[in-house]
Amino acid sequence: MTPSEVVNAPPAVGIVNYPSAVAIVVTVVFTAAILILAGKFDPTQGPLTISIMIVLGMLGATAYCLVFTVPNDDITPGVVGGLTAGFGAVIAYWLGRGASGYNRPVQPPEPPKRGPDGSE
Repeated sequence: MTPSEVVNAPPAVGIVNYPSAVAIVVTVVFTAAILILAGKFDPTQGPLTISIMIVLGMLGATAYCLVFTVPNDDITPGVVGGLTAGFGAVIAYWLGRGASGYNRPVQPPEPPKRGPDGSE
């Protein structure tokens, strides 16, 4: 017998054989799509995008905990607590903005104008 007859080659591994790997790929593609679309269409330049991602994360994690962890395990309270805090921060941000539009930073006052001789 030769060594090539004794040694078995490892089987080819496909990504579809691992559902969690497929879920990670789908999540990365979905997140990239949200960020690309938000970069083009988000008038707030970021807060709306972050809010959408936190809310979608809350919904996804809640669905995961409800479907896959029917007997509660250690992840359920952490996920629910952390994402509820993030969701509350989103609500507090959007409700605390006021009716005057976007909260833009206040522009500092202009320095006093000086004449050509240095006097004000």
